[in-house]
Amino acid sequence: MRPPVSVPTLSRRAKVVIGAIGVLLVVFTAIGTLTNVYVDYLWFDETGYTEVFWTELQTRALLFAIAGVATGGLTSLSIYLAYRFRPTFRPMSLEQQNLERYRQSLEPRRTLVLTAVAVVLGLFAGFTAQSNWETWLTFRNATDFGQTDPQFGLDVSFFVFDYPFYRLLLGFGFAIVLLSLIGALLTHYVFGGLRLQTPGQKLTSAAMVQLSVLLGLFVALKAVAYWLDRYGLVYSDRGELFSGASYTDVNALLPAKTILVFAAAVCAIAFFANIVVRNFRLPAAALVLLLLSSLVIGVAYPAIVQQFVVRPSADQREADYIERAIASTRQAYDLADVEYIDYAQESTGDEVDTQAALAELRNDTETIPNARLLDPNVLSDTFTARQQIRNVYGFPEKLDIDRYTIDGQTRDYVVAVRELDSLGLSENQDTWINRHTVYTHGNGFVAAPAREVVAGQEGGEPNFTTRDLPTIGNIDVEQPRIYYGELIEDYSVVGAPEGATPREFDQPEDGSDEGQINNTYDGEGGVAIGNFFRQLTFTIYYRERNFLLSSAVNDSSRVLYVRDPRERVEKAAPFLEVDGDPYPAVIDGRVTWVLDGYTTSDSYPYSESMELGEAASDALTGTGTTALPNEQFNYIRNSVKATVDAYDGTVTLYAWDEDDPVLETFMKSFPGVIQPREEMSDELVGHVRYPEDLFKLQRDVLTRYHVSDPVDFYNQNDRWQVPADPTQDTQEAQPPYYILAQRPGDEQASFQLTSALNAFRRENLSSFISASSDPETYGEIQVLRLPGNTPFRGPQQVQQSFITNNQVRPDLTLYNSQESRAVFGNLLTLPIGGNGLLYVEPLYVEGTGENSFPLLQKVLVNYGDRVGYANTLSEALDQVFGAGAGESATDSDGTPAEPTPSEPTTPAEPTTPAEPAPDAGGTGDAPALEQAVTDINSALQALENAQRNGDFAAQGQALADLQAAVEAYQAAQGAAATPGG
Repeated sequence: MRPPVSVPTLSRRAKVVIGAIGVLLVVFTAIGTLTNVYVDYLWFDETGYTEVFWTELQTRALLFAIAGVATGGLTSLSIYLAYRFRPTFRPMSLEQQNLERYRQSLEPRRTLVLTAVAVVLGLFAGFTAQSNWETWLTFRNATDFGQTDPQFGLDVSFFVFDYPFYRLLLGFGFAIVLLSLIGALLTHYVFGGLRLQTPGQKLTSAAMVQLSVLLGLFVALKAVAYWLDRYGLVYSDRGELFSGASYTDVNALLPAKTILVFAAAVCAIAFFANIVVRNFRLPAAALVLLLLSSLVIGVAYPAIVQQFVVRPSADQREADYIERAIASTRQAYDLADVEYIDYAQESTGDEVDTQAALAELRNDTETIPNARLLDPNVLSDTFTARQQIRNVYGFPEKLDIDRYTIDGQTRDYVVAVRELDSLGLSENQDTWINRHTVYTHGNGFVAAPAREVVAGQEGGEPNFTTRDLPTIGNIDVEQPRIYYGELIEDYSVVGAPEGATPREFDQPEDGSDEGQINNTYDGEGGVAIGNFFRQLTFTIYYRERNFLLSSAVNDSSRVLYVRDPRERVEKAAPFLEVDGDPYPAVIDGRVTWVLDGYTTSDSYPYSESMELGEAASDALTGTGTTALPNEQFNYIRNSVKATVDAYDGTVTLYAWDEDDPVLETFMKSFPGVIQPREEMSDELVGHVRYPEDLFKLQRDVLTRYHVSDPVDFYNQNDRWQVPADPTQDTQEAQPPYYILAQRPGDEQASFQLTSALNAFRRENLSSFISASSDPETYGEIQVLRLPGNTPFRGPQQVQQSFITNNQVRPDLTLYNSQESRAVFGNLLTLPIGGNGLLYVEPLYVEGTGENSFPLLQKVLVNYGDRVGYANTLSEALDQVFGAGAGESATDSDGTPAEPTPSEPTTPAEPTTPAEPAPDAGGTGDAPALEQAVTDINSALQALENAQRNGDFAAQGQALADLQAAVEAYQAAQGAAATPGG
């Protein structure tokens, strides 16, 4: 027998040093964690959402404790029992001699080791469990859907709320039993209860009993898993083209799972019987039988049915199950009540009946007059150049569209707030005092009618009817200061004692570049830090000593943090997914951010799953860069409208879809957090918009699920697709657009979100989808279905007709130079009457120099095979449909009016004169003009050939010819120009 191996020990000094380091680490970690939690609590207390804070904290703590104690405690109990019933005598075989050194090391530390195992496993399990707090809350407060699953006859709430929780419990059950089994096996092996290499009995009676119980529990849990697997078939993807239980799942796998339930139960009984029999042959045989059964009837049999029964006639076999998938997917994505209209059935495609179209245009008093010329995705630099005022202010890259009713007339406006841009501070402004106590807020609301421009020497720019500092205009803004916005990244320390000199920069003095007007924040937003303890708290939280040392921090100071409207709503309602595009609206004289909140689930039966962030991406957001998380889901509702006051940060949540069971469940979980819909003011309701992210998901679903016939769905012979954005160089999806237009069947224009849809893998238009934002018809989705046998042009084809037009090409050559570049605005699709779709696209020109910004130069129009290209929409319509067609356009008189706060200007034309396109029925057939165009094209072709051949002399000659042709074109253009409109 070998002598015991001595265990090395630490010196007293080393123990003290290690102990001190450990204590300091624990103390600093605890202080940091408690500080974070306390600062979080102060935010929830300031916003009035402490119910959310305490409910989430208590639920997380409860799950952490239960899972931690259950996992750590039961695993340790299993190890303890294995040690408690270890054999007192162990034959000293070579195996046992090798294990003796480990026993001698563990014996004096067995309590410590057992405690460490319990703590480590408990912490791991607790942290895992607490992240599932929403699963527990929704299970506890589940609300019925009132919809029955067609296979099992259960309410859908079982699958959405109950099933995920049962799966969670089952997962922890397996983990605990498996950890207990591993712990027991290791303990029995180390202390002699399990002898792998020793002759004779391999297991002691105590070890056999304990392992039999644990294996019996494991197999019993497997029986429960098989039972739950039956319900999990509603999430099957075996159907490939559809989601949910397929023919094979229902007719082969469902019976197999039921049989396996009983097989696993018998196997578990065999293991439990081994407590008495104490012979592993019977349970081992039962376990082998279970494994063979699971392979034969659970894997092989369904595969055979799928291959030889279903696939030869899948469209017929799967028909009933495809119907389930279509109905459930439509219901899950709120598409069950879509209105489908067979549109333009009498049209002959590219052949335009100009007389009928002209009659419809003349009768149109809602769509054409509201055609939008300003693209909010292009004009951020223009807003910055004209309305920034100071470098510390800024506008977001993507502006917003909203509508206002002024003097009884509803118009859509491009809107933005002049925010504090934390990244815009210059080096001498970027000190702690300036960044956090002087430059604390933005100032002003800016709005321009979306259909108007003001003529200038270089082109058309927005007509800012609400503008400047102090804010003036036709939208009454009583509190223009913006303390909460999308561009504000830093915290601010605001407030001062009464009578103190204001220190917060507010606006330049009287518009002068010298001097400034300061302000002191007097709102209720932010957390008060008037006492030493809170100042110390924020010193630790931000690691900034100025909270204690700076004179700017006083008894009246408040800290404003979490200032992005989206982040505030996400924090106040962590159970919601928040739309990525907050927009500002003036409500009762105050600038208010309006946001959309979604309730989602990944457990709706038979519904197709999507990646949330990926489905909401488009050419403006970029792939995978949306604000929404890229998580799997298969149910969504726009259940909540949220507002954030731009001055004091007040967050208010309103129940918008009060019939949503998921929302009802969360309202039970967080009572009083969400206000009823009746609490919304009429003015606020008048500014709600149908959210873009939801619309993008729904149009994606509709590309496949607009088909009702299961055979047609399986064959995919009427599939649509979202077109690529023709104005961008990427192949990413065209974004939807807000427009104010009249829908077929409506009596007047409505504010709506729209998108064109192409035929699958073709550029021809198949349908046009719109979702209403009007309060009376909010959420009503209308789909105009175009004849499948008629080649209506899609957005990409229309864009090609624009850029290849012989009047547009030369201008693009001029605009795309070293000094400037052409920028195409949003390509809007407008239904006109009942027989056609009109495309309208603004063309901007932007300089390439620093601080350049785009200005409107031209308007392009397409209808069928005809293209209009002119300074104004009215002129472009005249070119397409003939004289008088543009009378309904707002810019028909072409006379710019002087902008005033109370009366918007009439849209004016850009200064560059227009030439009607020859194929548009206009008068652009002047010989000199046509010759100039021909010369330009010839010079461009010669330049291309010279570049291809590497002939530098020919390139120089081609450039000279091109310059001469352009000059001739400009001269002919000026001679042929006529007064606009």
